[in-house]
Amino acid sequence: MKLSVIIPVYNEVESIQVILKRVQATNLVSEIIVVDDGSKDGTRDVLKKLDGKKSVRVILHEHNKGKGAAVRTGMVAAKGDVLLIQDADLEYDPRDYPQLLQPIKEGLADVVYGSRFLGRAHRVTMFWHLVANKMLTLMTNILYNTILTDMETGYKVFRREVIDGMVLHANSFDFEPEFTAKILKRNFRIFEVPITFNPRDYTQGKKIKLKDAFEAVWTLLKYRFVD
Repeated sequence: MKLSVIIPVYNEVESIQVILKRVQATNLVSEIIVVDDGSKDGTRDVLKKLDGKKSVRVILHEHNKGKGAAVRTGMVAAKGDVLLIQDADLEYDPRDYPQLLQPIKEGLADVVYGSRFLGRAHRVTMFWHLVANKMLTLMTNILYNTILTDMETGYKVFRREVIDGMVLHANSFDFEPEFTAKILKRNFRIFEVPITFNPRDYTQGKKIKLKDAFEAVWTLLKYRFVD
């Protein structure tokens, strides 16, 4: 199995080298595709020095387009049989890769979600952010007749065949609900596994905002009735 890790990056100069080392340390990755989404804090300078080294391939967006656009660019570039989305902000731990990959290796799943709410260790912070995540997941379950615990998770792993022929439009954080809606409507086999989670708060650079929750609601409704 050839694993491609896609890392969307925007202004993460303090963490980008750390996350790359952690991904490489898993010894499970065939390629790491880093898509810089118009960073202005020096991230691009760091990435240019790392491009081509230790399985790292860097793609630069000239202007900031959003996380979804960066992920979509990475999907197009990826050559692996299995794709894994990894945020650059150190909230998610690559040491969870073996658990994330196991259901796919065993032929049990087409898609694996790493759930922050299935009992693994996590930092305690931001109650209302938790509430928003729970409400969006509940809405997903009602609209699409499923039992996810964490629709908004950043850890999504899937076989390449899952996105063959799938047209994704999301440019921002609406990637999560759009991708989820489309895989659910296509009846792919989804497993959830527990992951550790160390969330940042807004003083540490967290980027998702309240408006993104409203956009997620609209996205879930829209793709319930259109493809």
